[in-house]
Amino acid sequence: MSQSINNSNLQISLVEIEKPSDDTNFILGHSHFIKTVEDLYEAIVNTNSNIKFGIAFNEASGKCLIRHTGNADHLIQIAIKNAEKINCGHTFIIFIENGFPLNILNAIKNVNEVCRVHCATANSCQVLVGESEQGRGVMGVIDGFKSKGVENEEDQKERRDFLRMIKYKQ
Repeated sequence: MSQSINNSNLQISLVEIEKPSDDTNFILGHSHFIKTVEDLYEAIVNTNSNIKFGIAFNEASGKCLIRHTGNADHLIQIAIKNAEKINCGHTFIIFIENGFPLNILNAIKNVNEVCRVHCATANSCQVLVGESEQGRGVMGVIDGFKSKGVENEEDQKERRDFLRMIKYKQ
């Protein structure tokens, strides 16, 4: 059973994540402090020095600016563009190339001020945003598409073979 919220003090909207290509990966999360961009930068380069990335972080108090950093200008710009669209306080978004979220996700989750990772994906993604008189917040994400069925033995073999081909399993 689904229910909808009908409250004139709360508006809910979907924000589509824009990516430079279908295979571009990104990480969307929630943090709580101005030094987030610097700490995320350090976590990424200390984990994988070959990865290219751009980070944008929406402040939720004070100047309420979009703070940004990274080592690839085009990824910084796409991160800023998406942070502007999402426009939720204490939200960060990281776009990456030459790596996968799997390569840096634990380092990001271990940054002291990171509260939550909403998604880490290359899928088409929508951000569910709630807005009140006070501000905006991420309520959740729609990451990819709904399931089409249950895998069979052939699908299981294909999955296992693929993971070994890309050297994520032995």
